[in-house]
Amino acid sequence: MTNKQQGNIVAIIVMIFLFGMISFITNLASPMGDVLKFQFGVANWMGTLGVFANFIAYAVMGYPAGNLLQKLGYKKTALIAIAIGFVGIGIQTLSGNLGSFGVYLLGAFIAGFSMCLLNTVVNPMLNSLGGGGNKGNQLVQVGGTFNSFCGTLVIILTGVLIPHGIQNAQISDVFPLMFGALAVFAFAFVVILLSQIPEKQKEQQLASAEASQYSALSFRHFILGAIGIFVYVGVEVGIPNVLNKWLQNPDLDVLRLNGSGSAEAIAGSVAATYWFLMLIGRLVGAVIGSKVSAKSMLSVAAVIGLVLTFVAMFAPTSTLVDLPVFKNDSSGLFGLEKVPVNAALLVLIGLCTSVMWGGIFNLAVEGLGKYTEKASGIFMVLVCGGGILPLLQNGIVDFTGEYLTSYWVVVVGLAYLLYYALIGSKNVNRDIPVK
Repeated sequence: MTNKQQGNIVAIIVMIFLFGMISFITNLASPMGDVLKFQFGVANWMGTLGVFANFIAYAVMGYPAGNLLQKLGYKKTALIAIAIGFVGIGIQTLSGNLGSFGVYLLGAFIAGFSMCLLNTVVNPMLNSLGGGGNKGNQLVQVGGTFNSFCGTLVIILTGVLIPHGIQNAQISDVFPLMFGALAVFAFAFVVILLSQIPEKQKEQQLASAEASQYSALSFRHFILGAIGIFVYVGVEVGIPNVLNKWLQNPDLDVLRLNGSGSAEAIAGSVAATYWFLMLIGRLVGAVIGSKVSAKSMLSVAAVIGLVLTFVAMFAPTSTLVDLPVFKNDSSGLFGLEKVPVNAALLVLIGLCTSVMWGGIFNLAVEGLGKYTEKASGIFMVLVCGGGILPLLQNGIVDFTGEYLTSYWVVVVGLAYLLYYALIGSKNVNRDIPVK
């Protein structure tokens, strides 16, 4: 094996590791939103501000992140991102000692800067290491699998740390997760610092930096793909976020527990199962990624997701089904729980959303050549949809009092992604020079 091949393998492992870190920190914001809601006695939409702060950082940092990546390269950008993430999580931890809602939001915002920078590095590098096209899509799906694993893990661990009901939870209850995140960031910094990360040749960087009358925004399929990422991340985050709140609402008692069980524990388990199914879907996507085009994968996922969402919105909530979920009790890691059929259908959408990120990203940057790094930064700006669309969903819940009604936001989002896969992803600007 040549030194170059060995370097590529190490780089792939490191990038996949960072992919997992992104999900761990990002997904921590969702259950923390429920902790904030009850600790500070705020409305649903205010409880979502932690998620909003984390994702709105992408809108601020996304484009500068692309410039930073182009000027400093993959390794230095990753190190800066990890250092910023350490500071952000440190401030969130401090908020637990101070009992301050505002300090927590500041920490979430700073952590969002870190996640934005890491995403800017990870996606184009994995795609590049895979050689672009279907192979690049396959490698992004592999990274996405580990991403989903870490996202599932953090939801489960949060439930373990809050065994006495979410309504009694405090930020300090999840200190072990925050300390763990700080340790992960410190470890990752050392690993990246000591790793040989393949960079573009200097002449390639200089050529990419030359003035041009064109940019990534000159490509229609990229613009529509960037909008697709805004929509997708909002859909991905919004589905389990609202579902978790609906299932644990003590006034509705949709689980028919009548005070005989912990709705919070079951709701958290159902949300964790959604992320677990995303992991399964990404495993499948990684296996078939080199054989099935990103366009086909995204189209099928959007259609199935639309069907599941429609049925979930209008099915009778009185119909309960057994759903295999993660459990946090002595009966074992897995078990069956009675949940409304609506919840089971919404959980299944995790299989659909699992393969969408890689599909949208690869379709959007295909054929961009030297504009890919800047395009990745623009992509990160639009990831802020993960904070905006769930906020909109929770606002609809507060306004109407109906949780399932808010899923019209998801329907519109999935319909757009279907349009992008079938029509919007076609590169109609092949006349633009990209070398």
